[in-house]
Amino acid sequence: MTGYPVRPEDPRMRDYTKPHLMALLGELHRRGLPHGLLWGSALPGETTIDGRILIDFGNAPVSTLLNLLRLLRDLDDDDEGGQP
Repeated sequence: MTGYPVRPEDPRMRDYTKPHLMALLGELHRRGLPHGLLWGSALPGETTIDGRILIDFGNAPVSTLLNLLRLLRDLDDDDEGGQP
């Protein structure tokens, strides 16, 4: 994984809106499908903790979504011959 994982308490996590999260979830679906990662029902949840929206696939924090995307992007880069 390039860089460091995003921590749930990172203050930037408060800046994500539901439309932005929907776009990130769309990317997760597109990138995850070829690798067998299926979260068709994942949505921005109604639950928040300390002002941070949770993603409804087990009430995961946004940081989990971002870290999964980073791993999938790195995997895609490796598949295309790029260096991490």
